[in-house]
Amino acid sequence: MDAQRALLDELMGSARNLTEEERRGHKEISWDDKEVCGFYMVKFCPHDLLVNTRSDLGPCPKIHDPKLKESFESSLRHYFYVPRFEAELAHFCEKLVMDLDRRVRRGRERLAQEVEVPPPPPIPAEKSEQLSVLEEKIKNLLESVEALGEAGKVDEAEALMRKVDLLNIEKTALTLQPQNEKVLMLAREKKMALCETCGSFFIANDALERTQSHVTGKQHIGYGLVRDFLFEYKEANEKARVEEKEIEVKHRTGSTDRDKNRYSDRSSRDQNRGSRDSGRTSDRRAHNNSYRNGGGGDRRGDRYRDRSRSHSPRHGGRRRSSRSPY
Repeated sequence: MDAQRALLDELMGSARNLTEEERRGHKEISWDDKEVCGFYMVKFCPHDLLVNTRSDLGPCPKIHDPKLKESFESSLRHYFYVPRFEAELAHFCEKLVMDLDRRVRRGRERLAQEVEVPPPPPIPAEKSEQLSVLEEKIKNLLESVEALGEAGKVDEAEALMRKVDLLNIEKTALTLQPQNEKVLMLAREKKMALCETCGSFFIANDALERTQSHVTGKQHIGYGLVRDFLFEYKEANEKARVEEKEIEVKHRTGSTDRDKNRYSDRSSRDQNRGSRDSGRTSDRRAHNNSYRNGGGGDRRGDRYRDRSRSHSPRHGGRRRSSRSPY
């Protein structure tokens, strides 16, 4: 029945059975509305984790609806909104952890305070004399016990040992000093331990059942989930940044190699062009030298010399006409 109702809500909307007047004041809620809790959509809402604990955050001001969460997970825009919701949840959890770490530091400082125990007062002269007398009696009785033991008188030796025990008790009572009440209270407090995960105090070396009760408590589990999510989120972001940096370095390296290859090709082309230009220059220089020296290989030089001889007076210059002008 619930599955059919959910299917009808998806197809026809949750206001399908409302009257016209009821529909006027009804607003269809979607998972991407501002009234919906994005923390609940993507992971968890910290308000739900710490209910009825000393760190209770109160009820969440936004909507928590399993149907909207199912709609979010099946939406085509799911992967587009997940990074946004996770970033908002990480920001909220980071504030919680910062406040919690301050509380843990204060608790750690409280436990780390060194209590200066005042030195015991000197033993009064009267008690000192009593102690000396008791020690002398104990010494004499022990010598007697040893002698009786060597003589084989075991019963008498045991009777004397009982007297020695009583004297030792009396000696201990004289040496004990009255303890300060504040020192005793702080000594009892020193037996407390601090949970680094949730900041709670518990009795050190307590019974296993009570320790297990703390570990399985709502506050310990809630803060554990918050810390684990924040650690995993930061680790994933750091890994993504490293991968992006590696890709950028590879891209730059590839561009540099291409530039080097392009420069090498251009240099080789310039060298080839330079060798060709050098060859042409040498040929041109050889041609000019041949022209200056009257070399026979230059036809233009030969024609110039023939033309010069025809106009030279040595060869009679031009032939005059035989006709007289008159």
